Amino acid sequence: MSLVERRNHARVHRWLLADLLNCSQADAPRIVADARMPPPTNAATAAALQLPANQRYPTPNGPIEFGATSVQSFWNAYQGKGAYANEKPRRNLRLLANIQSPNYLIVAVKKELGITDLKQVREKRWPVSVLLGNQGAEVLAYYGMSRQVIEAAGGWVGSSTTVADRQKPFDLVIAGGTLGNAPEYNVWYEVSQKFDLTYLALPSDLLDKLAKDDDLQRGFIPNALLRGIDHPIPTVVRTGHVVYGRDDMPNDFAYTVATLDEHQDLLQWSHLNLSYNIRTVWKAYDVPLHPGAERYYRERGYMK
Repeated sequence: MSLVERRNHARVHRWLLADLLNCSQADAPRIVADARMPPPTNAATAAALQLPANQRYPTPNGPIEFGATSVQSFWNAYQGKGAYANEKPRRNLRLLANIQSPNYLIVAVKKELGITDLKQVREKRWPVSVLLGNQGAEVLAYYGMSRQVIEAAGGWVGSSTTVADRQKPFDLVIAGGTLGNAPEYNVWYEVSQKFDLTYLALPSDLLDKLAKDDDLQRGFIPNALLRGIDHPIPTVVRTGHVVYGRDDMPNDFAYTVATLDEHQDLLQWSHLNLSYNIRTVWKAYDVPLHPGAERYYRERGYMK
């Protein structure tokens, strides 16, 4: 391995350590595209991982060069839509790799409530406590509900990703679910073990709308994904954690990042359900692939 290659691998390693403790959510593409300085270490995440102070790696001391985020956030930031609708499109973003990671929209209520369709919540107008995640507000709107409507009826709406909210009594959860996640986001593993739930299917026209509006796919929640799921349930799904940078990233560095391909075996030991697909690793909607990464994928024969 050449000196340049060793330096590049060291930079990748430092980034991976920093990224572990610095989930910036919707800000991640902004930080990379704008070459911002890194935010401080996320103390809550570090505490959840139970890392002692001497293992909480320092953040990089210069502008962020690249990162990882969901493929939808990446695509939305590139276009200037969704959470970035009031911002200039970040056309300088470039894809390095797209790693598969399945996520399903899941809707469930506590079984004791006897709810079999979300329209019953609106019809009864009873005080309901709701935990919302991605697409949650859109699902409520389909049934003529909103935070304001629920709170006016004496109910409560919280975030499925906020630990404090999940400690409060709830009736209904509408959120994305994966086969694993960071501890602070793992709402479905938590509530499905603690409570008996009824999992609800959403109407086909709503699923079609969500798929179109949010760049999702139609799919199914697998049988037995969580305790209480005893059949496949139609839903919308997404997959993809992208590793990405900017158009000014040196080609040799982008090439080195793409060599994640040579360590696919490490994905099986992650707490996330990650997998590598040679047919999709170099695609993320219409965001351009970095030429350095493209050179690697062409050499491997993944791109023709």
